[in-house]
Amino acid sequence: MVKPKSENNQMKLSFHIEYRTQWGEQVGVMIDGEQSPILLSSADGAYWGGCAEVSSVPTTYRYGIFRDGEAVRIESGRMAHALPKWKMREAEYIIYDSWRDQPEASYLFSSAFSGNYSIAAKSQTTAPANSVTLRVMTPCLHHNGKVLAIVGECVGGWDASNAVAMEQIQQNIWSVTLDTKKICSGEYKFVALNASTKVIEEWENGANRYLSIPYMNKGEHIVMAEQELYFPSSSRKVAGTAVPVFSLRSEGSQGVGDFGDIIKMVDWAVKTGQRAVQILPINDTTITGTWIDSYPYNSISIYAFHPMYIDLRQLPALKDKAAMEKFETERKKLNALPQVDYEAVNELKRGYLHQIFDEAGKEVLASAAFKKFFKENAHWLQPYAAFSYLRDKFGTPVFSEWPEHSTYDEKEIAKLCNPRAKSYAEIAFYYYIQYQLHIQLLAAGEYARSKGVILKGDIPIGISRNSVEAWVEPYYFNMNGQAGAPPDAFSATGQNWGFPTYNWDVMAADGYQWWRRRFTKMAEYFSAYRIDHILGFFRIWEIPAHSVNGLVGQFSPAMPMSAEEIASYGLHFQKEFMTRPFINDDMLWNYFGKKADFVKVTFLQHSHDDIYEMKPDFDTQRKVEAYLKQNPLPKDDEWICDAVYSLIDNVLFVPDRKNDNMYHPRISAQNDYLYSRLNDQEKAAFDRLYVHYFYERHNQFWYEEAMKKLPQLTQATSMLVCGEDLGMVPDCVPWAMDQMQILSLEIQRMPKNPQHEFGHVEEYPCRSVCTISTHDMSTLRGWWREDGKVTSDFYNNVLCYNDAAPAEASGNICEQVVRQHLDSPSLLCILALQDWFSIDETLRLADADAERINVPANPRHYWRYRMHLTLEELMAKEEFNNKITQMVCLSHRL
Repeated sequence: MVKPKSENNQMKLSFHIEYRTQWGEQVGVMIDGEQSPILLSSADGAYWGGCAEVSSVPTTYRYGIFRDGEAVRIESGRMAHALPKWKMREAEYIIYDSWRDQPEASYLFSSAFSGNYSIAAKSQTTAPANSVTLRVMTPCLHHNGKVLAIVGECVGGWDASNAVAMEQIQQNIWSVTLDTKKICSGEYKFVALNASTKVIEEWENGANRYLSIPYMNKGEHIVMAEQELYFPSSSRKVAGTAVPVFSLRSEGSQGVGDFGDIIKMVDWAVKTGQRAVQILPINDTTITGTWIDSYPYNSISIYAFHPMYIDLRQLPALKDKAAMEKFETERKKLNALPQVDYEAVNELKRGYLHQIFDEAGKEVLASAAFKKFFKENAHWLQPYAAFSYLRDKFGTPVFSEWPEHSTYDEKEIAKLCNPRAKSYAEIAFYYYIQYQLHIQLLAAGEYARSKGVILKGDIPIGISRNSVEAWVEPYYFNMNGQAGAPPDAFSATGQNWGFPTYNWDVMAADGYQWWRRRFTKMAEYFSAYRIDHILGFFRIWEIPAHSVNGLVGQFSPAMPMSAEEIASYGLHFQKEFMTRPFINDDMLWNYFGKKADFVKVTFLQHSHDDIYEMKPDFDTQRKVEAYLKQNPLPKDDEWICDAVYSLIDNVLFVPDRKNDNMYHPRISAQNDYLYSRLNDQEKAAFDRLYVHYFYERHNQFWYEEAMKKLPQLTQATSMLVCGEDLGMVPDCVPWAMDQMQILSLEIQRMPKNPQHEFGHVEEYPCRSVCTISTHDMSTLRGWWREDGKVTSDFYNNVLCYNDAAPAEASGNICEQVVRQHLDSPSLLCILALQDWFSIDETLRLADADAERINVPANPRHYWRYRMHLTLEELMAKEEFNNKITQMVCLSHRL
């Protein structure tokens, strides 16, 4: 498109920008996504300019900073600079710009608030002899049925009839080209017109703007720098509900919530003035075929949805009337249960799906709509269907154990999936299921958008090591490590999720395509998403494959310490003493009491004096786990297992996984026996080293790691980005999240400020999501009963009561807490459904403990919570619904 020399009917673009570069740097312009820049020149390193002759009008462009021909920085915002479509003519367009990464309030430009739509192609406009073009970035207008216009002295007067409508040239970017013969220098304002009536509905705030018409030679056209504009009506604060899809209940659901129930949930949100519904991950987790698969974060595919979420009401009825009656009887039975019976529900639905596929599957797979879906999704759908078929055939998802196809071969799998292959019918069954799930979730997402409701999804940080992605793309993962989290409020020994960690270097080599494709797929259904454990994009807690809990993990990437550096803190490093489990008689008695002799005989061997070491058969936690699985302890002695694990964890330093002559201080080592054996001077030295390592040493390093990945990923779509930034949060996390305008998560019982016992709700940042509890916590009512002292402090110091805290959180107490959160500055206040219920003592579940969704300290928790009334019944609770509507309205979140 860019021509090296002048030709007939060429348009000359002259770019001008102020940017103070460093020595050796040069500003360049990249047009319409081209990587080869138009390099600008400068006399002072601050004001840059340059020209290009083009044969067609560019749509978008970005500025970058280049050194020796390589880009060192590129404008990183999702919205590039944009130009209107002028008719080609011999003319010079003088373009003035400012460097821009993201708009000041980029969240308002997301699809959550401004919608996601395409701009209809406009006919090219012929520019006059001389013109001035104004460009404005403003959110929410199109979504609210308005168009932008300019009115004022410069365009003929302040009367509404003089308003000049602007054209939307990209999403949320508006432009108007003014003939200099028809305008004059003078004041003006931007206004929002009703798209149908052209009546002015809103004026911008602030002082009048001024348009100065410069002298121009014939054929010159001035293009002014883009301006950001926010009308008062674009201000947003939203209330919403968080609920897993499996927890939904309707009159016609089949023992578990489904994609059809999301629409009913949206209806309730609208009825109560809420504008957000947040769900947990919905990907297929079918690994064992048992209730263990209820854990929604251990998916076998980052694309495929769990078959149990299919709404069978949207499929044809079975032709076999007897089978249909039997299904309906079982459906009613399962739907009446207080909790999800995962295994029975999946057996019921899978049976129905097999029957309906036999009856109507061929017709669906032959449809044009399915063929379009398959073409667009074949890159993941075919491997997923083949994986599911092979899992069923060989009785295991552990592909390394399959007698055939244990290593993915694209050509061989293509043969397996060939319509003429014997396996095709069983493979096509999974095509059919995923197509129906796609249709249903797409309909739910479109319905939410039509009602102005943000449907917010959840992107897990990890994948199962027995997943389609690990089978097809193993080079993206480190299969010898386990992802998890260090000790925190959820678990004193850390969390071991068992996921492989990411090979970020390989992912970076192809521009993080794996993640970009994943985010792009989610954008089809959702207008916002939560990044699970966003800390993993800075560093992940990597646990050795031989460990069960998370205490001997290490951050990856990280900068380990040498023995010399450790000594520089005043701690004499002794490798044998400090990196191997220290076990003596005193420790054994403290840990095991009368069971100490049993532990010695079974797991230990004598080393010297009163010192013991683990037998080779038990020198890792996985070996102990395997032994006790074959030789289970009596129920009263099951605690011994965790105590033996703690023997193996009793070290001060963990060798680096890449270089065993470098070391990481063991997390929470101060709580273990070996630390108590140090003298006071050694303890002080270790504490200094520990604080430096975990809280100071890596901030800049981890910030740079995150900034390599997150800007590219979060700007891949227009969805609103929210980060789950809980746990052991380095200082660099809020730096990066603020720079990228990612919404943080604020929870009152987990304050970000270490000086506070409870978060100060009134001080929450605007760019945040606030909530009372998450799926990994007890609900408000459950938390109230956990620790009397903590509850008493909260009751007296936060709720400001002077008497003793009651044993149970009354409806009034819960309502007060809910109102505090609604009144917070947070952009989104999304509360768990159970916490909404808590304000009404006549409606809420009697047993608060039964409302809990997950217990992170238990890796085998059964995820089965289900709302205790149907969505139809909830819609009919007028008094309760009116109260919520009033609370939302008074908090200005309506």
